[in-house]
Amino acid sequence: MLKEFYGPDLEGKEYAILSHCWGVVKQEVSFKEMSKLSVMGERKRNEIRDRTGYKKIVATCRQAKKDDLTWVWADTCCIDKRSSSELSEAINSMYKWYEKAKLCYVYLHDIVGYPWTNRAKSAAPPRWFSRGWTLQELIAPKVVHFFDQKWERVGDKNQLAATLRDITRIPEPVLVDGLHSIPLCVAQIISWAAGRTTTREEDRAYSLLGLLGVHMPMLYGEGKNAFHRLQLEIMRTSNDQSIFSW
Repeated sequence: MLKEFYGPDLEGKEYAILSHCWGVVKQEVSFKEMSKLSVMGERKRNEIRDRTGYKKIVATCRQAKKDDLTWVWADTCCIDKRSSSELSEAINSMYKWYEKAKLCYVYLHDIVGYPWTNRAKSAAPPRWFSRGWTLQELIAPKVVHFFDQKWERVGDKNQLAATLRDITRIPEPVLVDGLHSIPLCVAQIISWAAGRTTTREEDRAYSLLGLLGVHMPMLYGEGKNAFHRLQLEIMRTSNDQSIFSW
């Protein structure tokens, strides 16, 4: 069931939020499909329920129920991407939504167990750590739980802080207590995104909006100009001269 909340109604809700890597687009479940799931034909409904993306959402809901939470937010099916205005609002609000979540579940689809937590063995970190959007999804929520491919809990952000620091180069105080725990400059925050990738070129800039505390409209198709607009917006709202390092 999908339900929309606005303003005061949203403020009073406790919810879990999913952080994950998108799979093949055809395996994910869209807002349109999820909203019509109960009224569509049985054949189409069964096809959707057999997708890895749908099973991921179901597993997220099951975990939320275990944690006594009624509501879950997942970007695949909770944003109507057919609407450019809704997509723009969602991207500009994303950091806040993750920040206000009671719990954030990080689903590591490509790994079983926790060999990546032992940095002495030099195990390759999960793909989740290489994606652009997951940077803010790691920093913004207060409580982050990591789960492996089988939805077995690996640990939380506080327990894994030293390992996360080594993988991401983000200082432990920021991981544990948030962006405002220590003095940070714009260049330092942007440096954490170096080496991370996004499917759309524009998202390399858009995924940094919440971390840098700026807002701007989405213009998919503008390519590298998105980062230029981001720089201009930072200069307009901040006196931080470190932006010229980029």
